[in-house]
Amino acid sequence: MTFEPPIHWNDYEDIAMKLHERFGDEFTEGKIYRIRFTELHKWVMEIPNFSGTSEQSNEGHLEMIQSSWVYEWRDSHKK
Repeated sequence: MTFEPPIHWNDYEDIAMKLHERFGDEFTEGKIYRIRFTELHKWVMEIPNFSGTSEQSNEGHLEMIQSSWVYEWRDSHKK
């Protein structure tokens, strides 16, 4: 078993990777950009090893997570 350091709100790439692992191709680039921030917030809070609190979240964090998730999705679809 490997140790995974805690994930915080500003660990955008780590969060994006976890969301991509969880949802895979269920969300395309367009769908990722249409996710409500309330849903995105809930999913981030459900990530194992996530140590941020709800109060530490803000719109800027959610926007960066959303963008990072899109980049992660794009990377996984390069031929």
